[in-house]
Amino acid sequence: MKLANLFKIALKALNNNKLRCFLTMLGIIIGVASVITMLAIGQGSKNSIKAQISEMGSNMIMIHPGNMQRGGVRQSADDMQTIKIEDYEALQNLPGVAAISPSVNSAGQFVNGNNNYPSSIYGVTPDYLDIRKLKIKDGTIFTDQDIKSAAKVCILGKTVVDNLFTNGEDPIGRVVRFGKIPMTVIGVLESKGTNSMGQDQDDVVLAPYTTVMKRILAIDYLQGLFASAVDEAQTEATIDGITAVLRANHRLKEDADNDFEIRSQQELSQMMNSTSDMMTVLLACIAGISLLVGGIGIMNIMYVSVTERTREIGLRMSIGARGIDILSQFLIEAVIISVTGGVIGILVGVIASWLVTVIANWPVYIQIYSVVLSFAVCTVTGIFFGWYPAQKASNLDPIEAIRYE
Repeated sequence: MKLANLFKIALKALNNNKLRCFLTMLGIIIGVASVITMLAIGQGSKNSIKAQISEMGSNMIMIHPGNMQRGGVRQSADDMQTIKIEDYEALQNLPGVAAISPSVNSAGQFVNGNNNYPSSIYGVTPDYLDIRKLKIKDGTIFTDQDIKSAAKVCILGKTVVDNLFTNGEDPIGRVVRFGKIPMTVIGVLESKGTNSMGQDQDDVVLAPYTTVMKRILAIDYLQGLFASAVDEAQTEATIDGITAVLRANHRLKEDADNDFEIRSQQELSQMMNSTSDMMTVLLACIAGISLLVGGIGIMNIMYVSVTERTREIGLRMSIGARGIDILSQFLIEAVIISVTGGVIGILVGVIASWLVTVIANWPVYIQIYSVVLSFAVCTVTGIFFGWYPAQKASNLDPIEAIRYE
């Protein structure tokens, strides 16, 4: 029998049971829409994390004192004083290092007139702004002379400005106090908002590292170093170079552990991507259960259809229809149900993803492969779950089928 005639017969049979046909499709529609939406949410979150990490500096390298044992007692990284000015100076001209800045910080209360706000002050160099992708909105950055003289100057983040200058005054040139130390505001940073971990990136105050070391903390060591590689591809090689220099400076033996820790944005990115991928797969698997349920629904309906049309099958076979014709007819019905449900499911999934963006304001990104995969799975589902009922129909004995009541 011609394929066109088989399609006509299959469509006519489905048209005779519209509601049942739609309810069968519903499982496939929900399954496909769920898979597309869940994968879009997962990929959107991953892209958002990548973008925010990139804004922080994808080739950034962080160097901090590390845990180590002294006299059999493990020392906390907070108690270690292993990073010195000499380390900063030794790393400045290291090949592969594009920029490097010392880092010392202290938390406390900033005061301007009757306004006060708790924040953290970070002692850095101008290179820190390039490393962390920060920009000056108003005013200027502190100079090398400010660093040499430990000048009492600072640059404020937007959150600090909003809380200290509540009447909209221009903060440039104004004096704010950090504890008992007066600091002249010479600049304001551009707003960066919150990062992927929900931290306010505008709640920060920058000052020359010598100012924080000498006037606030009264220390002669660094709490850490921030550096950036020339490009992201050279990050690992740059970390190896930094490690070698620091081990030589600290006179560590070959079998001794590092007394410092080095972290890169790549590590953070890989960890976040791994977590995001795991959650995406979990969401897709949960959504995929709907496809399985939809396939079982197709199989169930096809069984019912074969039972209802047993006499019809017997009559067709008695006038010359072959087993392959009967098999093809019922298989075409199953595929039409699953493919149509898949197409509708794709449309519903795209609309649902858009609604998630509009209503929940979540980052969503629909990938072509998720649409193709969902459509392919629903087609295979129709063939797989429709095959056995169709095979059963094609193997019916014509005489027994005609006698069936």
